[in-house]
Amino acid sequence: MTARKPNAAATAAHERLFPGHISTLAVTDPELIEYFDNFAFDEVLRHTGDVDERTRLMTQLAAMIAVGAVAEYRVMLGAALTAGVTPVETKEIVYQAVPYAGMARVFDFLHATNDVLTDRGIELPLEGQSTTSPDTRMEQGLAAQKRIVGDRAVDAMYANAPADEQHIQRFLSGNCFGNHYTRTGIDVPTRELLTFSMLAALGGADAQVKGHVAANLHVGNPRSTLIAVLTGLLPFIGYPRTLNALAAVDAAAPADR
Repeated sequence: MTARKPNAAATAAHERLFPGHISTLAVTDPELIEYFDNFAFDEVLRHTGDVDERTRLMTQLAAMIAVGAVAEYRVMLGAALTAGVTPVETKEIVYQAVPYAGMARVFDFLHATNDVLTDRGIELPLEGQSTTSPDTRMEQGLAAQKRIVGDRAVDAMYANAPADEQHIQRFLSGNCFGNHYTRTGIDVPTRELLTFSMLAALGGADAQVKGHVAANLHVGNPRSTLIAVLTGLLPFIGYPRTLNALAAVDAAAPADR
């Protein structure tokens, strides 16, 4: 039987991200690993040039949180740190996931992140990145929400929400945006790419994906960047969710024909 191994380009990319690591799956499932690694670490990477490696890895980590892939997240977090993603950035990815995936899902990833950072000799807690207080988060969050989503869209959300749902709109402004988008450590355009990645990976959030395609465009992430991000996510979240997110991109930012 002929040995099945990933090609030279995939092997080189894998060695750069996971130096010295030999996958047990390469022994037990060589056919799958051959074509998965060729796809994820060679073919796909040829079409992700609109995002740098660090950003691609950060969006992949965000998507792995959304799909609940703790074991794969641990492995890829090591690769991200090797590629230069900072400890602060790794924590900010996890924190950014809380309003979108919920703490019930994020809890295990927070502990996994702490474990990986501690194993690398990084002392916790890291320097704080919060810029708001309980007294200022609503005002600053609403301002951030309007900068990212647009005044008209935010005003419409408040205007269209029934009286018994107004508190949810305030939570969006004060908690989702006030507690999270106002943090330092990762800039707003990158946070929007993380949010887009999480929503695409979650599935069943088509309206929110569409909304955050528009938000990404609003903060300067063009169609080409969004497609590059989705291309990088494809091996990890599958075709259905990727195609659904692409439909949202096509609706908001049609391709030039």
